[in-house]
This record gives sequence, C-alpha cells and structure tokens, in this order.
Amino acid sequence: MTQKPPRKPKIVVTESDLERLTGLATAALERIPEVAEELLNEMDRAKVVSPKQMPADVVRMGSIVEFDSDSAQHRRVQLVFPGEADIEQGKISILTPIGTALIGLAAGQSIAWTARDGKKHTLTVKTVEQPSPSLEKASA
Repeated sequence: MTQKPPRKPKIVVTESDLERLTGLATAALERIPEVAEELLNEMDRAKVVSPKQMPADVVRMGSIVEFDSDSAQHRRVQLVFPGEADIEQGKISILTPIGTALIGLAAGQSIAWTARDGKKHTLTVKTVEQPSPSLEKASA
C-alpha cells in the first residue's frame, strides 16, 4: 500500500507578497524551474489577505523564523528576496526549496519539502517575528 503524501498545511500570504512572489517565480521559471514551480503552486493554494488581516505569527517576506527540521537542526533565519540572501547572516532566499516551504506558515505548523538533492525533509515552525516597519518599507 502506497502512502499518500501528507496534506500541505493551510498558508496565508499578503496581497503584496502574492503579487511580488508570483512575478519573481514566473521570471525564474527558466533558470530554476523546480523551485519556481513550487513557489507558484504555494501562491495558488494560499489564502490571500490584506496586510492588516495578516496574523503576526505567519511567515511573510522579511520574517525572522525559528524552525526545527527532521535532521535535528534548529535554525533561525530571515526570509528575503534573492538579492538580499546571505547564508552567513542567516538570510535565506524565497527562491530556495526551504524558503518556498516556509512562506505562509504559522508558528506550530509543519511542512514536507524536497531539497535540491531530491531528499524529502520536514520542518516545523517554532516562532515567527516580523521585521520592524522601517525595515519593511526599505525593502519594498
């Protein structure tokens, strides 16, 4: 008997993140089709809300996220656009498998994701912090 993949958790994104991320993923389709298609799939299934309706504990662009992975890793990262990515500073691009997995998740939610090497992993979001409004405007 084959196991059905676990259902993906419900995710929430803001209207502006949906717009920017859909454009970013569409532009990246030829360079990194697997990640771009996964991001487009995530945007298709996301519940879209206005920034005022966005729960504070949901991962959005710029969020600082603490998560545990099935490989016994505990990480604290900031989800950023590709040009701002810097692994040494803990800034991971939305255009990575793990970045795409994190977007829209709330604290306490888990998701299965596939790394670039084809291995399946699971991560669980522990905490989500939003950037200060001044930072958000600077990257907008």
